[in-house]
Amino acid sequence: MFFVFPTKGIAQSSVKTFVDSWVTTPNRSELLEKQMDTIAFEDKQPWGIYPIVVDDNQKMQSMDGFGFALTGGSAELLMKMTPFERTKIIKELFAVDNVGVSYLRLSIGASDLNSFVFSYDDIEKGETDYNLRKFSLAQDLKDVVPIIKEILKINPDIKILGSPWSAPVWMKENTNTRGGALKKECYTVYANYFIKYIHTMKNEGITIDAITIQNEPLNSFNTPSMPWYNYEQKNFLKDYLIPAFKRNNITTKLILFDHNCDRPDYPLTLLTDPIIGDYVAGSGFHHYRGDINTMSTLHNARPDKNIYFTEQMVVDTPDKPFDIAGQVKRLIVGVSRNWSKNVVLWNLAADLNNDPHTDNGGCSMCQGAISIDGDIVTRNLAYYVIAHASKFVRPGSCRIASTASGEQALSLTQDEERPEVMRATLINNIQVLPNVAFKTPDGKIVLIVSNDSYSNEYFCIQYKGKYANIKLTPGCVGTYYWQADKSI
Repeated sequence: MFFVFPTKGIAQSSVKTFVDSWVTTPNRSELLEKQMDTIAFEDKQPWGIYPIVVDDNQKMQSMDGFGFALTGGSAELLMKMTPFERTKIIKELFAVDNVGVSYLRLSIGASDLNSFVFSYDDIEKGETDYNLRKFSLAQDLKDVVPIIKEILKINPDIKILGSPWSAPVWMKENTNTRGGALKKECYTVYANYFIKYIHTMKNEGITIDAITIQNEPLNSFNTPSMPWYNYEQKNFLKDYLIPAFKRNNITTKLILFDHNCDRPDYPLTLLTDPIIGDYVAGSGFHHYRGDINTMSTLHNARPDKNIYFTEQMVVDTPDKPFDIAGQVKRLIVGVSRNWSKNVVLWNLAADLNNDPHTDNGGCSMCQGAISIDGDIVTRNLAYYVIAHASKFVRPGSCRIASTASGEQALSLTQDEERPEVMRATLINNIQVLPNVAFKTPDGKIVLIVSNDSYSNEYFCIQYKGKYANIKLTPGCVGTYYWQADKSI
């Protein structure tokens, strides 16, 4: 419940706090554009508008960051740009004073957005390599690793998540990149494969902050892919991977599941095992199926474990309005309000035809956050969805309380017959615009608001008993930024 009180008769400070704002419109006339209007917190609450009450005394999860998957295809396209233009777009995306992307997801081996399939231990058919003597990052050294190194020069603190789409084919029952379970006799070598990856990347100057065990373990239709039932993964984690991490003093976090919101039973079952539940950092989700609130369900069941949002494709059509309000509502507001420590979209870059991707199971409709055509870069919907958060909500920021639609509010109003008498009214199910609020490490408040309606052009922020009145036209998204506690 949020409480809304009038300020009549209460002494107020003459020092005002001002709100900076950045807006994106569905017609693309404004794209994360700083607004020139002066917005100040005032004493008086506007009549007839229930405010979004922001309360930085109520703290939820800390944020690791916002970003994209740097697929092999993304890195390949970036490497084909001239060095000057490549550095220019990387600085735009990753510099802290620009878009400030703060989280990356890498594929461990190929994903379906590589030009072709490979692993880090490809050998001749019929051969095995249980000692991983032929392990090599050779393909990633051509594109992914150089791009990451350039990013790290600009943002050395960026967090990196690794996810495998498949084990090497010689470890799989069907000896195929698509589908096929991991052989039981390869559990030990596959655990060592993860260790080798983390160590080899570290030798390249790249720290892998976390890994998921398998991208979309319930999907066997991608190329590559590897289905993995949770009871099998439980055995792998408990008896092979976690012991290998402990023996090798690996500090990289383990994240469970990495699939859709319709199957919370998968990670929850794994978490019931005391060894797994004690060791892993949390569970990762996509939102191609299921209800986003499932993440809160899992959080409520295991509040000691983190929630991560590891993938979602966002696509727009150039000749149609941006669905910026709908996507921010779902992927920034919805994901953050459901306890995720990050938001990672799929993927960073593709060309104008949504290439490259693998044949027979690669995603042919996966648009990049940016489209690259030689040295020409087009910024797409996903770019602005992430930018509305990443530019302002830096790693270490904490989500704080703000009024959600459907919550209760307590209002004080004058008695109609006796103006000197105040009446308290409890309002159920108030309607406010979708929003989420954060407090940054340097003491700023960030409020991201999505006007997904056809009206509601005016809304109000209440903070520390004062009010900021704001206009946000239909279909728009606004990020609002002010100093916490300084003048109010």
